[in-house]
Amino acid sequence: MTAVVFVGPTLSPKAVSDCLDAKILPPVRQGDVYRAVQEKPDAIGIIDGFFEGVPSVWHKEILWAIEQGIPIFGSASMGALRAAELADFGMIGVGRIFEDYHSGVLQDDDEVAVLHSPAELGFQPLSEPMVSISATISQAQSDGILPPASAVEMLRHAKAMNYRQRVWADILDAVNELPGVPAFTEWLPSGRIDAKAQDARAMLVRMSEHLGNAPAPPLDPVRTERTLMWKALRKRVDAGQPVVDSSVLDELRLDPELFARMRERAVLALLSGEDAVRQDRSPERSDLIKQMEDHRANLGLSRRSDLMEWIEANDLNPDSYENMLADGARIEAAVASRAGLLDAQLLSELRRSDQYIDLRDRAISKAQCAIPVGDSGSDRLRVLMWYFESRLDQEVPDDLDSYAEAIGLVGRDAFYELIEAEYWYCHTETDAGAAE
Repeated sequence: MTAVVFVGPTLSPKAVSDCLDAKILPPVRQGDVYRAVQEKPDAIGIIDGFFEGVPSVWHKEILWAIEQGIPIFGSASMGALRAAELADFGMIGVGRIFEDYHSGVLQDDDEVAVLHSPAELGFQPLSEPMVSISATISQAQSDGILPPASAVEMLRHAKAMNYRQRVWADILDAVNELPGVPAFTEWLPSGRIDAKAQDARAMLVRMSEHLGNAPAPPLDPVRTERTLMWKALRKRVDAGQPVVDSSVLDELRLDPELFARMRERAVLALLSGEDAVRQDRSPERSDLIKQMEDHRANLGLSRRSDLMEWIEANDLNPDSYENMLADGARIEAAVASRAGLLDAQLLSELRRSDQYIDLRDRAISKAQCAIPVGDSGSDRLRVLMWYFESRLDQEVPDDLDSYAEAIGLVGRDAFYELIEAEYWYCHTETDAGAAE
């Protein structure tokens, strides 16, 4: 009897082997379960999986594995999340964390998320999962170490932190004046509870019992719909193409200017995501729709089939595409919330990149230029078409107010003034050159 277990920061390979003779694979990501099924294991266990940076394991590949008659167990982390979502379809969840997600006691993914080291360093956990923090504080209350009010405040503070920053030293430092915290600090090394590890071991024991017993009669699983996205994923995996290929990033690094631009954008996305977590704010559906409309318009994806082809070609699925849109919405929200602080920083960045002097001299020259006032609709249309079609080589945007806000202006009137001044300045410069 053979088993496959996807595990990373929750348990070490030795801890898995102590409970179950299994093939141990890194945290699961999109395509891994489909790939594992090709070896026809007798059971698959999911403990850890990737949440960010790479596409997460797809619900459909788990359902497809169940359809092939392979029991899929889930616990502790990504396994508990997927098991709670797919329990009604035959995935086997094990442990308190799974039960809490399945019952709705837990809802946020960040309850089990942790920062961990790369594969080369063994996926060592670098932060504390919220489920373990909660279990530890609850145990400290039961042992009479923490007063209830201090426990509530400690939990509140930990929950408000980004999951990457949840380490006991920082949590305790922030609440060190609360009653009972000094005693809790002394108790913690021996009293700390690793809730994810407990549930993961329970799942491995359950898998071992399953493999040691006579096989149960096969269930009648739900047939997985053979959608285009599912066929595309299978095609990539079957062709041996990595779902996420770090070599793409190596290609990016060969273009240092593009890498620098993409790195700054990526950092902005990370910071705006952390900002949203701290403020407990998620993008509204209307924000996501606007992001999608802008994205489709920018890339000319007018038909739904064009969009779906683009999603497939970029190794995405509808869920990860929506996550990409959410990144854009969070960036826009973060920028908008700091609009009044950006001007000084923009000037600083212009000086740092040695572009300030040229723009300053141009602004002074433009201010000395006599600019006619054109108030008619035809004048404005002519200027708009000149600016977008001749200068930027793009179509005039449908929503000029949004365009103006995106470049830091208060609305279309301010934008009209900006480009009218540019239009007449450019034409005055051209006329002066012709006269010479």
